[in-house]
Amino acid sequence: MNNLPAYSGARISACWNLGGGGGEGSGLDRLLPTVSTGLSPRKRTTSQCKSEPPLLRTSKRTIYTAGRPPWYNEHGAQSKEAFVIGLCGGSASGKTTVARKIIEALDVPWVVLLSMDSFYKVLSKDEQNLAADNNYNFDHPDAFDFDLLTHTLRKLKLGKSVKIPVYDFTTHGRQKEWKTVYGASVVIFEGIMSFADKELLQLLDMKIFVDTDSDIRLVRRLRRDITERGRDIGGVIKQYNKYVKPAFDQYIEPTMRLADIVVPRGGGNMVAIDLIVQHVHSQLEERKLRWDMAALASAHQAQPLPQTLSVLESTPQVRGMHTIIRNKETSRDEFIFYSKRLMRLLIERALSFLPSQSHTVQTPQGEDYEGRSFDGKRVTGVSILRAGETMEPALRAVCKDVRIGKILIQTNQDTGEPELHYLRLPREIGEDHVILMDCTVSTGAAAMMAVRVLLDHDVQEDKILLVSLLMAEMGVHSVAYAFPQVQIITTAVDKEVNDLFHIIPGIGNFGDRYFGTDAPPDWSDDEMDEPSY
Repeated sequence: MNNLPAYSGARISACWNLGGGGGEGSGLDRLLPTVSTGLSPRKRTTSQCKSEPPLLRTSKRTIYTAGRPPWYNEHGAQSKEAFVIGLCGGSASGKTTVARKIIEALDVPWVVLLSMDSFYKVLSKDEQNLAADNNYNFDHPDAFDFDLLTHTLRKLKLGKSVKIPVYDFTTHGRQKEWKTVYGASVVIFEGIMSFADKELLQLLDMKIFVDTDSDIRLVRRLRRDITERGRDIGGVIKQYNKYVKPAFDQYIEPTMRLADIVVPRGGGNMVAIDLIVQHVHSQLEERKLRWDMAALASAHQAQPLPQTLSVLESTPQVRGMHTIIRNKETSRDEFIFYSKRLMRLLIERALSFLPSQSHTVQTPQGEDYEGRSFDGKRVTGVSILRAGETMEPALRAVCKDVRIGKILIQTNQDTGEPELHYLRLPREIGEDHVILMDCTVSTGAAAMMAVRVLLDHDVQEDKILLVSLLMAEMGVHSVAYAFPQVQIITTAVDKEVNDLFHIIPGIGNFGDRYFGTDAPPDWSDDEMDEPSY
């Protein structure tokens, strides 16, 4: 299965700075005047996207200790944007160091560090020849694909999944595989031309200029280019004086007036960094959502069940299987056996809601048969860990070569909010019909978060089918209210949840009964535990 890179709590996704880039003037209406092109013979390999190590890793699994709280309201709509910090400054001014120290001092999960170096334009054949002869200017604003950069940063600010190009500085082109970034509460965007575009400036909530003495920047470039890139001291000084310094004087230094904060001396100025961190913390607190689960529980009382809900017919067989799995005296073996039977029926029922088209085939007897076939690109299953994972075999049994994704959502015991801890989705899932699997849904909080994640990855709302063995009316209403186009399929709906948000009469903690583990005293039907793989 081709999966995107794992997404995790307490993650810092970073596109580290490896240099500048540019091309001939293209008539772009940018903030600053243009400058003549020159050459910049830099030795670089690729732009990179990296993740900080997770807090706890074992030989078989990764455990994430900080989850992402809701970034949407009870309507399911994006209700807060990521806070975007723009970092500008000359080459070797210490922008990345300042960014790292801000991240360390912030001490909040879901921070993304984005570098302009990932957004160099792809050079044409003629431009590649110029670059090979050191006659191409890599320190010009037209070096960057500002259209792609602005589009990417705007989507990231809106909480959407984005793909970041990986630029190969040896071929002056983009690698085939792009990096995926998703789930930012704070975005730190750094680059030498961070303030050189009008549209880009409008996306920045805070603008910081890192002001470092030119002699210090030159010393840093000398150390880096001689020790890391094998260049001679004369060539480095020539490049700096002829190309880097003029670019700073004409393009970068004039943008200092646009900055909200100027940080002298770069990463060593902890006073400035502390002030920045205090301001960001205050902004995040103002934007913080506070879920009221009690209000959510009472919001739809006495309302009829939505038309998007489909409940499996309560035949004697279905009723009998529910009797067995709801019985607290049922053994684990029988619980698993009859749960699997219900899951198979549930998945078969869900498949009937997929779009189909007329399809004529010829039988072995030479006669035409007017049948039906799936009218879509493909079907993908996504399980909400850990209980939803138990439904995957039933889906695989009826959908050949189905792709599977996984989402881990847990309840924060202090706030009562769902938190996203882990995400792994197949590539290009936005084109698919998605069967979202969770065994029990009480408040609907975890299901709502999972649906929101799928929408952020460009899955169409009307292509999402939420399937669950057992749901509470509250959960049905919550999901249907937030996402009215999502089809909901279940085998039974119970009317109530108690003060602890357990489904009544319910089924108990499905994951613990299925896997043979013990539930904590404050378990929730919507709470997902650590993955079992």
